[in-house]
Amino acid sequence: MATASARHILVNTRDEAEQLKKRIDKGEDFAKLAKKHSQCPSGKKGGDLGEFRKGQMVKAFDDVVFKKSVMDIHGPVKTQFGFHLIQTIFRND
Repeated sequence: MATASARHILVNTRDEAEQLKKRIDKGEDFAKLAKKHSQCPSGKKGGDLGEFRKGQMVKAFDDVVFKKSVMDIHGPVKTQFGFHLIQTIFRND
C-alpha cells in the first residue's frame, strides 16, 4: 500500500492561498506561514500531517500527494475544506 508524508496550509479562499504561495516562492518559511495562517489543526505543527496511506485523504488531496512531484509546493487545491497548498515530503509507491 502506498504511503506518503505531507504538509499543507489550509485557507478559506483561492486568493489567500495564491498570496501565501507567492510568499513561499520568495523564500518565506512554509512551517511559519502554516502556523500563522492555516485553518487546519495541523497548522500548529507547521502543517505537518505525518504519514498516511493512499485513500485516507480526500481525492483532490490524494491526487496531489500521490501523483505530483515530491518537495514542490502544489496548489491552490480546492476541497470541501477550503484551499490547500500541499508539499509532499516523501512517498513510497
